[in-house]
Amino acid sequence: MARQPIRTDRAPSSSLYSQGVRIGDHIHVSGTTGTDPATGDLAGPTIQEQTRQAIANCLAILEAGGAGYDDIVEVGVLLTNPADFAGLNEEYARAFPTDPPARYVAKLGVELPGVLVSVRMTAITS
Repeated sequence: MARQPIRTDRAPSSSLYSQGVRIGDHIHVSGTTGTDPATGDLAGPTIQEQTRQAIANCLAILEAGGAGYDDIVEVGVLLTNPADFAGLNEEYARAFPTDPPARYVAKLGVELPGVLVSVRMTAITS
């Protein structure tokens, strides 16, 4: 199977990595921050604002690759500050109110000015 990079203007991008990659029926979305793709700025200073935008960015990449919300099977979250876990969960519960996908949360290992969270997703289409 050929690896198909996914690209959309509806999410932040970098020349250093693909926003997402589709291989067969699997789509892998790179770690995505809470950056507003229209402005290039972080969505706000709170964990809730950045989590909401990071999830929206991931969903935009999934949609560009042909996947939908119900295709998400795993979400990975990296937090700059573990004390933001409750705020992350608050926004995450809004995004996935029932039957959430598998998830892991770990500490972000790099320092990026103002960035509180990075979210990645895996989806499987049928």
